[in-house]
Amino acid sequence: MKLPFLQIDAFADRPFAGNPAAVMPLDDWLDDATLQAIAAENNLSETAFLLADTTGAADYELRWFTPTNEVVMCGHATLASGHAILSAEPQRGRVTFRTRQAGILEVGRDGAGYMLSLPAWTPSPKALPEIVSALGVEHVIETLWHANRYGLVIVADEAAVRAVMPDFRALAAQGDWLTIVSARGTDSDIVSRAFAPGGGIDEDPVTGSAHAVLTPYWAEKLGCDSFTAYQASARGGRLGCRLAGDRVMLTGNCVTVIEGRFLL
Repeated sequence: MKLPFLQIDAFADRPFAGNPAAVMPLDDWLDDATLQAIAAENNLSETAFLLADTTGAADYELRWFTPTNEVVMCGHATLASGHAILSAEPQRGRVTFRTRQAGILEVGRDGAGYMLSLPAWTPSPKALPEIVSALGVEHVIETLWHANRYGLVIVADEAAVRAVMPDFRALAAQGDWLTIVSARGTDSDIVSRAFAPGGGIDEDPVTGSAHAVLTPYWAEKLGCDSFTAYQASARGGRLGCRLAGDRVMLTGNCVTVIEGRFLL
């Protein structure tokens, strides 16, 4: 069996930046164990599998797998999937995806880039002492939590975000969480980093779903619905963020770096 394969750098305006995702269109769903094995073989933070949606609810069905498990929602691999379709169909202005746990997601053209629509996941204050200890951070301003297993740790400034050196084993022991560290930025309105060792990803380069949590939080703190964001991983990535009611709108670019076939 030969499966189409694309590797796309999402939230990137050049190769080797942003967050790489594998995008694999299918004619029929493979069994879950095979999908997971493919994602492990790809060894990227996410592999997105898409299939034409026959229900009429959306254009495609979409699922995402890390090297170790299926996730509730992945922003950067959704953006990459939108790029794969829209770049192949220049007459199309947008594409919708039906997901199993995150509802209908949409990617549309936005100038030379794209706009991604995600649900707004507003976090609530909660003590996270084990996470703070595993991160090794001091002078924490606030800790918050969202039920989809997102922990948010607010620190004093961008330097504190960049200085974080987590104990990944201790973080992984807390389970399959995404831990986000964030502060106000210097050359962007906010800055963040994101860690998910319990899901097989020590540090995620640029995390769309993290900004589904960050956007409602920072919109309130900054007193504005739109702002700029930078995820300060080694690869790095810039996003535009806007809170629109119960949706988060993220803007960014994509670059295709690999096209080929996966032999199964």
